[in-house]
Amino acid sequence: MKNLLYITVLLITQVFFAQGSFEKANSLYQNGKYKEAVVAYESILQSKQHSAEVYFNLGNCYYKLNKVAPAIYNYEKALVLHPDDADVINNLKFAQKRTIDEIKVVPKVGFAKLLRDFTGIYHYNTWAWIAISFSVLFLLAFVGYYFSAFTQAKRLFFFGMFLFLVFLLISVAAALFEKSHWENEKPAIVFADIAEVYSEPQKASSAVVVLHEGTKVFVMETVAKWKKIQLTDGTEGWIDAQTIKEVK
Repeated sequence: MKNLLYITVLLITQVFFAQGSFEKANSLYQNGKYKEAVVAYESILQSKQHSAEVYFNLGNCYYKLNKVAPAIYNYEKALVLHPDDADVINNLKFAQKRTIDEIKVVPKVGFAKLLRDFTGIYHYNTWAWIAISFSVLFLLAFVGYYFSAFTQAKRLFFFGMFLFLVFLLISVAAALFEKSHWENEKPAIVFADIAEVYSEPQKASSAVVVLHEGTKVFVMETVAKWKKIQLTDGTEGWIDAQTIKEVK
């Protein structure tokens, strides 16, 4: 009982502390004290109080301070928590315009593109809620079919059961596919002013491309202090792990 009370008091204290710190950080930002606001927002994150709002505001602070890589990084962190936030997406686009590298996005083709376009409509959590909704509708249709005394109504409920079951299976499959994609995708942001990408995990190998701060890459593999990355144009290579910072 005492342990439960202690945990409850601790949680309440942390909530009030985080709220107070967040308001203080917002006040600093509104008064144009961006460096002080950065310290305040970072202290909130260090206390394990993560939220899309904190990352978004921290990204705004770094943007005001003309620090491209930290701004983009924190906007990306905010999108991990709130993928469809229009304000974050908009500010991220503005920050990306300040990057030096212009990496083309090579669109996928074929069935893989169609599947990704479909499942990418919603976050996997949203797909899960859609699946739950269809399962409820399926259950209601089953109840209607079971208790209905009229043949026409039974046919209608049976057809509804079949339809809701199909939609349920599709939404579950979409949720699983999207979750797998989210877990396997490992975006990272280049933090070094200049970062060379090599053909092999050693500086003695030939350079494939030179990247600059703020560029987004995707981590594919890790070997010692090296990360194998892929760019949005399909280019692959090895980069020093210290020059990038993974988003998730």
